[in-house]
Order: sequence, then structure tokens, then C-alpha cells
Amino acid sequence: MLPNAFQVRLQTAAEAVEAHLAAILVDDARPGERRRPVRLMQAMRHAALGGGKRLRPFLTIETGRLCGAPEAAALRAGCAIELVHCYSLVHDDLPSMDDDEVRRGRPTVHRAFDEATAILAGDGLLTLAFDVLADEATHARAEVRGALVAGLARAAGAGGMVGGQMHDLAAEGRFGTAALGEPEIRELQAMKTGAILAFAVRAGALVGEAPADARRHLDTYGAALGAAFQVADDLLDYEGDSAAVGKRTGKDAAAGKATLVAALGPDGARARCAALVDEAIASLVGFGPEADILREAARFVAVRRT
Repeated sequence: MLPNAFQVRLQTAAEAVEAHLAAILVDDARPGERRRPVRLMQAMRHAALGGGKRLRPFLTIETGRLCGAPEAAALRAGCAIELVHCYSLVHDDLPSMDDDEVRRGRPTVHRAFDEATAILAGDGLLTLAFDVLADEATHARAEVRGALVAGLARAAGAGGMVGGQMHDLAAEGRFGTAALGEPEIRELQAMKTGAILAFAVRAGALVGEAPADARRHLDTYGAALGAAFQVADDLLDYEGDSAAVGKRTGKDAAAGKATLVAALGPDGARARCAALVDEAIASLVGFGPEADILREAARFVAVRRT
């Protein structure tokens, strides 16, 4: 698949995700809710709408397409994952975490509103994600919805993204812990970033009810892609332009964060990223040309500049 065709598919998915997120982040209360506070919903929309590549839901949509999933099911599952991703960004940006003032070229939620509202907006996005997955509109089969809920909870929780963030804080020396070596950094990144990206791929296979062998290969792809994404993100922080990236760069070194750029140097990190992309592409060998969009996604992760 040509890169420009990939970009068209990425943009098309982003537009569909934006429209669906806007439809569920409305002020009107849903059945079972009492009332949605206007300021809270404004902050949640600020966090979730109007920015980002939507790579995670794109991966769910495209993996779902590969596995024969209903289009609406893959879109809703992808949107739930994006809600969790957006919540994580809101909380990562807080003064007690990374203390960032700009995200996607706009003020972070705690700067645009206030810190308490930002915390609650993140909480709201996180819980809404599971509301979306549990809804029958996402998939007719309760077993599939249950697998989606459990999978996202584990990817996002103490053994995944949240636990990875805790390791990240420890690696900064906040708790008097020692600096991490390369194996520990790789585990940290597999939890903090890789787990959600890998689950975005798995979610597409789940809604497509793919056979076990196909899921295993897609799990390998998702794990390698997630690892490559984080190395590329570390390189962007090291050498990227803040205006182009849409957030502050150079902060990893300033905070003493554990990254593969710090552990391997920029050239070593680039080599590691390239090897991971090759691993992701190789895992799709049994899928034929129908998986070309996912192969191109792996290449895109390594060369992105925002």
C-alpha cells in the first residue's frame, strides 16, 4: 500500500473517531445518569476532541477490518481506547506528574481549566470508556464485550499503563530508587505505552472474533509496534521541534527520565526502533496483502515527526 493511501485511511479513521467522540461527549445525560456538569463536559471535550493522530483507534479499526469485524463495533472499541489514552494524557500533564502546559498545541486541561477539574475530567474519560465497551451497541455478544472490558482494564491498570507510569516516576529518582538499565526501561515502556497500543490491535481481533492463531500473530505485531512507538517518541523528545510536535520537547533528559535514548544513545535507539518495525512487519507474513495497511502503520510509527 502506498504511503499516501495509508495517510488517507489514517485521516478517514481520525474523522470518524472525532465524530463519534463528539457524539458521546455531549452535555445531555444518558439513561441511568442524573446530570452531566457543563464545566466537566467542557474539560472532557477539551481533552478528547480536536487533536491527535488517533493512532490507537485507527489500529483497532484496521485490525477489525482485517478480521472481518463489524465497522461500528471496531469504531466504538477504538473510541473507548482513545478515551483511556486521552485520560492518561490529562493526568500525565498534571503538576504532580510531568507538569506540562501544552498538549497538541493547546493549553493542557489543568491550564485551560484548573487542576481539580482536570483530575475529574480524566476520571470521567476513563469511566466513560468502559461504559462504551459494555454497551450492547459495541457488540451483540456479551462474551466479546466482556473480553474487551477485561482487556482494556488490564492494559490500562496497575499491571499496564498505570503501573508503567509508577515505574517512570521511580526512574526519575522520586522515591530514592536506582537508575534503570535497558531491560528495566523496556519493561517500563511495554507497560506505560506499549500495553494500550498492543491492546488497540487485540481489540480489533476481538470484535472480529479472529481465531487464536491469528490473534497470536497480531499480539506479536501489537507488542513490537507499541515498543517502536515509544522509542520513536523518545527520539522526538530528544531531537524534535516543540512547535511541530505540539508539546514541550527536551523534557525527558531534564527530568532524568529512563529512556532508550539515554540508555543506548540516539543511534542505538534508532537501530532498536528499526528492528522493532521489522519484527512487527514480519509477524504479519501469514496475512497477505490485506494486512498492508498495518505494515504501513508500523513504518509510519518510526518516521513520524509529530
